[in-house]
Amino acid sequence: MSRARLLSAVAPILVVALAGCAAAGSGSVESVARGDAALARAFDAHSSDLEVEGQGIVVRVLADDDEGARHQRFILRLDSGQTLLVAHNIDIAPRVDGLAVGDVVVFRGVYEWNAEGGTVHWTHRDPDGAHTAGWLRRDGRLYE
Repeated sequence: MSRARLLSAVAPILVVALAGCAAAGSGSVESVARGDAALARAFDAHSSDLEVEGQGIVVRVLADDDEGARHQRFILRLDSGQTLLVAHNIDIAPRVDGLAVGDVVVFRGVYEWNAEGGTVHWTHRDPDGAHTAGWLRRDGRLYE
């Protein structure tokens, strides 16, 4: 087989193999830990700076943190029982108005370990475009 024919036969296989590697987390494809099991592993491993997605039920609405950038704060309980503090920057993203105990909130942000279950922040767009955007979703409305 000629070299040109060999390359044309092998090239599609290499493209598929390289795409598989990128999808597995290498290359420029982002990796996001999703769901309760991933958040439990992050808690057990004391992980931080981990992009996560999940959902939980609001068990407590806290006062806003007004020091520096203002953050709306609330605690979610996951189906696993793990709790997460959500710190949502309301200087960048809209407040989740009317948030109440019992509401279901779906989230994407960055997980930071703490002994109480962890904190999720970066639940908003990055005005500088240097960080992956996060978001909150409640009752079908997206807050970013």
